[in-house]
Amino acid sequence: VGLVAIPSLSLFAVIMSDRKKAKKILEGFKLNWMNLRDGESGKILWQSSDDLSDTAEEHEARVPKKILKCRSVSREINFSSKEVMEQFRLEQNVYFKGKVLEDWYFEFGFVIPGSTNTWQSVIEAAPEGQMMPANVLNGNVVIETNFYDGDNFISRSRVRVYYV
Repeated sequence: VGLVAIPSLSLFAVIMSDRKKAKKILEGFKLNWMNLRDGESGKILWQSSDDLSDTAEEHEARVPKKILKCRSVSREINFSSKEVMEQFRLEQNVYFKGKVLEDWYFEFGFVIPGSTNTWQSVIEAAPEGQMMPANVLNGNVVIETNFYDGDNFISRSRVRVYYV
């Protein structure tokens, strides 16, 4: 019985250590700005300086509906971190009326403590025949972003998208 308890206590200590580290990372993390560009022309279609990583609320983004016509979209994120992150990454789930429509995975890698970084990713659009119109998507799409350092969960952000 004692041998079984030791691994359990060790696992608990690791989980608590990871939680403390995640909390410290979150306290020192800020999303400074973000933009979405037409992946082909590079033209900025939407930008925000709201801290969309703030977990306290569901955020809203008013995005031009012409973004749905782009063959690819470039997303640029500028963030600051007071803490080191060994393997910063994020997972995004795109929900339509509460059901997962798509999921995306992005890896940034090592983050230097006290740094500000810009991260650009390109997202390929679905074929034109598979795209839903803006009036159907409007207000019914929520992008949930989960931030991680390796496997250590840091925070979750939710953004409801309105196409204008």
